[in-house]
Amino acid sequence: MCGRYSIYESMDHYLHELAPQQTVINGYDHWPIDRYNVAPTTRVEIIRPAGGGLSVDRVRWGWSPFWAKGKRPDPINARVETVTSGKFFKQLWPNGRAIAPANGWFEWVKDPEDPKKKRPYFIRLKSQAPMFFGALAQVTAGLEEDDGDGFVIITAASDQGMVDIHDRRPLVLDASAAREWLEPDLDPLRAEEIVRTMCSPTEDFEWFPVDRAVGNVRNQGAYLILPLPPAQPDLLGMSVDS
Repeated sequence: MCGRYSIYESMDHYLHELAPQQTVINGYDHWPIDRYNVAPTTRVEIIRPAGGGLSVDRVRWGWSPFWAKGKRPDPINARVETVTSGKFFKQLWPNGRAIAPANGWFEWVKDPEDPKKKRPYFIRLKSQAPMFFGALAQVTAGLEEDDGDGFVIITAASDQGMVDIHDRRPLVLDASAAREWLEPDLDPLRAEEIVRTMCSPTEDFEWFPVDRAVGNVRNQGAYLILPLPPAQPDLLGMSVDS
């Protein structure tokens, strides 16, 4: 999974799909989020269990345990094969479970017309329903973010045929699995079963090439997720920096 995704609806759009009957403790309004190009290290909305309900928090994308800080950039993803047993994410697994809501994510592949360049693709559900990325987060209570706070998106092996774009993809849960993932008393063995077996299948998704402008983290706007007609040049002529 490359490090960009989109979340642009209002938060109640995702919450209505995820948990319409559940109490939301804090953290959202009815304004569109309008983040078409979420990049690592930026703060973005996630959903987590808190206080007998759900909390929406803006948290930095990327996390490392205290003993790894400064040794390398904070990882933004956690591989499903090692997240439940590895040392690195031991502090977050399994009690740091969270959901990163989204509308889709971006991947870059070699341009068939010029292998030296890469072409971004946008991947979304065919239904265009909200996506729920399985995530792990550290969130400190209070108004200010703690330096140790952050979140990572869990990634699974990509099925053959999925754009042939990448060997990893985010753990996309349907609304039912995402609700269970957020249950505060979820058994760790069941949590492991969810991450290993409940990723949405390839046939649920569609993908198409989009403008290279998404490669620049400063660019935002709905044009970044519009399909490009065949042979149409990029709107801004931007080079990809990812």
